Amino acid sequence: MYHSAMSRLRFSLDRQGAQSLPEQIRSSIADAIRQGHLYEGARLPSWRDLAAQLGVSRGTIKAAYDRLNDDQLVISKGAAGTFVSSALPAAPKEFAAASRLPLPDLYQDLDSAPKLFQVGVPAQDGFPFKHWSRIMLRCSRQAVAEPLRYPDPRGERVLRKEIAAYLAVSRGLLCSADQIIITNGYAGALGLTLHLLRLNSRRVWVENPGYPLTGHALSLAGYTAVPVPVDDQGICVEQGIALAADARLAIVTPSQQAPLGVQLSLERRQALLAWAQEKAGWIIEDDYLSELQLRGQATPALASLDRDGRVIHIGTFSKTISPRLRLGFMVVPASLSERAGDTAAALSPASGLPGQLAVAEFLRDGHYLRHIRRMKRLYIQRRDALLAFMGPSASVNNIAGLSLLLPLDDNADDVAIAEAAKAFNLAPAPLSPWYATHTQVRKGLLLGMTNLSSPALEEGYQQLAELVARYRP
Repeated sequence: MYHSAMSRLRFSLDRQGAQSLPEQIRSSIADAIRQGHLYEGARLPSWRDLAAQLGVSRGTIKAAYDRLNDDQLVISKGAAGTFVSSALPAAPKEFAAASRLPLPDLYQDLDSAPKLFQVGVPAQDGFPFKHWSRIMLRCSRQAVAEPLRYPDPRGERVLRKEIAAYLAVSRGLLCSADQIIITNGYAGALGLTLHLLRLNSRRVWVENPGYPLTGHALSLAGYTAVPVPVDDQGICVEQGIALAADARLAIVTPSQQAPLGVQLSLERRQALLAWAQEKAGWIIEDDYLSELQLRGQATPALASLDRDGRVIHIGTFSKTISPRLRLGFMVVPASLSERAGDTAAALSPASGLPGQLAVAEFLRDGHYLRHIRRMKRLYIQRRDALLAFMGPSASVNNIAGLSLLLPLDDNADDVAIAEAAKAFNLAPAPLSPWYATHTQVRKGLLLGMTNLSSPALEEGYQQLAELVARYRP
């Protein structure tokens, strides 16, 4: 643990200076402690290790540590080591305030357990923790025993082969392991794709409403998102052409549109593929929640209809296994496979060998499909329970993926309602921020159905209903 803490320090020893070496070392460590770079309880390196790192004697380090101990900044625990004291002086104001989370409109309160109605996290009580723990332990041991080599930056071949087999059966998508790149979730796959494609046009079609992270990613990469309306058949291709005829990339969620839950119709799929072929453009297919379709049968992947090699298919295990895995994948057309491998190797090679091996075993031995089947049954039960509490005004037609969309009046403040709900430990998601334009914005609340425990559901929904009534214009 101390290596990461001490790696932030930059010792600059002046061997000809007026200050002694022990005092210079003491001063550097003391400043790091007071400024919060060395946290409470951090273990400092041993005399021997730090002396070797700095090229001084062990006695010099001992003298510096003794002075830190006298200042009550560190405490020695004998053979266990030297640790930053738990009783620290107050940090200066510029360091006392915690920095904000990245993209705070998307990531909030990352240290707490999922809350009632929270969107985007799988059921905590439905996951086979004991079985998964045994697999992870076995795969961790296997990973440690592996030769000390650089892994394949595209991801472990055993996992890529299992994903290819799974996609062929479940999504009708025929591909080879060489077309698959293991990524750090959807965001990692999106980032790699934006680097991979060599686009002259910087304008990109995105769904409106659509996943806010996509717009952030495009902006950071220097692209301009062009919001294209979504209706009951999915993204409106003709309007996309009218809004940005020069675009050469479209990002869509055809299986279950996020956040409205509609499926992209066959007619629109064909129109989108024809547009990509005619313009030599590309389509990023975010296969959002395809495995967890609660109504009817999931449609085949858009990439399964692609005959011209214009679709890049992205999937993740965040909603089906765990978001903590940060494990996703992308399937590229064969013509892009070599360049995709090079891009991954240079910019974002796959990591987390134990997790990759564990998911491969989970897929290979049939546990994954059984788990999906159990989770769908559980989510259907929780959907029905929520609909029962909501009464006749609610409809299964308002189901959007694994959320229920609670429509609000056009002049309602869904953002304020969601913010007020936090005081009751509720986490509905407001719908309006998913819209990229200020016209034709629908107001509503997305109620996640995955973590609805029966004892808390009735009280939680009643509190939410009271909040909606209180904020009604």
